[in-house]
Amino acid sequence: MYYRRLRDLREDHDLTQTQLVEILGMHKTTYTNYEQGKREIPFSLVIQLAQLYNVSLDFIAEFTDDPQPLPPKRKGGCPEKK
Repeated sequence: MYYRRLRDLREDHDLTQTQLVEILGMHKTTYTNYEQGKREIPFSLVIQLAQLYNVSLDFIAEFTDDPQPLPPKRKGGCPEKK
């Protein structure tokens, strides 16, 4: 499940839950519930975490095991085309 990947990413970046929630500006209990799969994580937070960890949304959602970083943004806010 994706919530295990949230914990793995946090630990891979040597962050405690306390440190991460300070970065995100949220309550620790709320984030703990996301990591434990007890609460559905908002898509906006998934995007924020993907940017923080420099991984794709597909990696967080476990659609892939390749943590491809997000492509750089163009001036209009959309990723650059290849």
